[in-house]
Amino acid sequence: MPTMRRFLRRGDVRLGLLIILLVTIAVVIYARSDGLEFSPQLTNGISPGFYKVEEFIDGDTISVNMDGRTEIIRMIGVDTPETHRPDTPVQCYGVAAADYTKRLIGDHSVRLEADPLNTNRDRYERLLRYIYLPDGTLVESKLIAEGYGFAYTSFPMVKAIEFKALEETAKQGGKGLWSACQVTTLPNGIRQTNSAN
Repeated sequence: MPTMRRFLRRGDVRLGLLIILLVTIAVVIYARSDGLEFSPQLTNGISPGFYKVEEFIDGDTISVNMDGRTEIIRMIGVDTPETHRPDTPVQCYGVAAADYTKRLIGDHSVRLEADPLNTNRDRYERLLRYIYLPDGTLVESKLIAEGYGFAYTSFPMVKAIEFKALEETAKQGGKGLWSACQVTTLPNGIRQTNSAN
């Protein structure tokens, strides 16, 4: 009889742990299917939702107001020609890319989404995020598809294949920088356009 009670107690504990595990899995699946950010490590305590753009810094970088503090957001997976990099001249299509980002986002607030394979911040302490418009448009996809930037897939990211395909289509179609600029690849694999001057 004591052996049976011990077995039941162990069985109850195991059953309880199994139920907790199943509920946790269900919550994660539901959160991901709703497009919610779930990982505390990635979101770093930042509230989900839409944020007002404070400044358009470059074609691939903006700043937003996050609950009263300014955060610089570096878009994941796209690299537009430079306009403000120290010791680098303004590059071909850099101003056009910055203007396009500004027109595309306009006065809209944006939804930010971390990538589960990428880091939370880059070496300059900018938040790394996908940027969505209220209608669901992914800003990075539009920049690449219209030839305003390169697919920047040197780091792990879930949209790498999608972004590479968009770039190849833009390149084949001669969109944007692909017909307007000379594109070179640096030894580290990063691509850039010629000087705008």
